[in-house]
Amino acid sequence: MSASGKISTDGGGGLGQNPFAALSGSGLPTKPSVPGASESLRLPVPEIRHRGRVDILRETGNRGGKTVTVVKGFTGIGLPEKEQLAKKMRAACGCGGTVKDGQIELQGDKREQVAKILTEAGFRPVFAGG
Repeated sequence: MSASGKISTDGGGGLGQNPFAALSGSGLPTKPSVPGASESLRLPVPEIRHRGRVDILRETGNRGGKTVTVVKGFTGIGLPEKEQLAKKMRAACGCGGTVKDGQIELQGDKREQVAKILTEAGFRPVFAGG
């Protein structure tokens, strides 16, 4: 300490004793001893599939004034998978819906929630129509 009672910050004195100085890495393994073990320790990376563009529309015509969200333009996807997607969308949106004529129809204007679900499923959702 200096005469004024302040601690010097010029970096002069060391910390004293280094608690890690006694440790040595000589007995530690550098690689896994089992061949192929490094591959098994890696976490799986989720594969993002690009499954194509789908259109999301909001329709009111010929539906008695009710708003319906329609998802269409699926390519390379079968009816069972469309039904699974529709079920997931209905549960997330809290509304009714169905698969009709190769497209998914949901009650109400749920375009934002549907787009999020489709993006997670690997599709590229596009808001079509007005």
